[in-house]
Amino acid sequence: MDDQEAVFKEVFGDSSDSEGYEQQQSPRLEEHDEMHEDRPTPTTFDQNTNWEQIKEIRGLWLCRDFLSAGQQSSVLFSIENEGWFTEASHNQAMRFGNLPAWASEISDSIRELVLLNDPGLDPMNLGTYYGAEEECAFPSDLLWREPLFDQLIVNAYQPGEGICAHVDLMRFEDGIAIVSLESSCVMHFTKVGEAYCDAANGGKPHPPATKIPVYLTPGSLVLISGEARYSWKHEINRKPGIQIWEGQELNQRRRISVTLRKLCRVD
Repeated sequence: MDDQEAVFKEVFGDSSDSEGYEQQQSPRLEEHDEMHEDRPTPTTFDQNTNWEQIKEIRGLWLCRDFLSAGQQSSVLFSIENEGWFTEASHNQAMRFGNLPAWASEISDSIRELVLLNDPGLDPMNLGTYYGAEEECAFPSDLLWREPLFDQLIVNAYQPGEGICAHVDLMRFEDGIAIVSLESSCVMHFTKVGEAYCDAANGGKPHPPATKIPVYLTPGSLVLISGEARYSWKHEINRKPGIQIWEGQELNQRRRISVTLRKLCRVD
């Protein structure tokens, strides 16, 4: 197991550098890309969805109704059947290469729904786009890569647990998808370089960083690319008094996040 953890650390870095960093850490359960039996998964995703562009941040898009209640239950059932979180100390699982069938279906549905939202994307010519690229939820060069994603990380967060502000490792290509399940939360985005740095500022305090809040409901999907991926840090602070939306503190329950990324090619 120690050798396996060393390999993962070499490939993915410390957990504090990735989407899987938790404010209250516990041991991780990491899985290889072995073949697995199919799990019950939704066969059709609702195509009547609404995309919201977060206008303050280029490359940040939100689909609040990506998964219906029934589809969320099916995905959660599939995750439970993976057996990753049978022990309380296990709150994270990774897969890379061949993704589980249910995760591959989510990946396929992301591509389909982006296309439904913007038919100007041309699969026959990656250099052709009949519309404004900045108005597309995913850039065409990312949308048509194969596979769209080949790395999965699933995290189980208990109330009070979240992720510290970070930019995902450069070992991953542009284009990240995050699906939220079970508990609502507010994800905050902060421009890289706006954090406090007293020593570098001659001992003078920096002004508070501007945080852009994004409200994530169960079943919502966030797509992060371009400026949002490289120039903005994202975090979820679920400590008491922090998770506020429209003046009300959110009731925190267990939250499951499903993050899909693509590893950079090593020539």
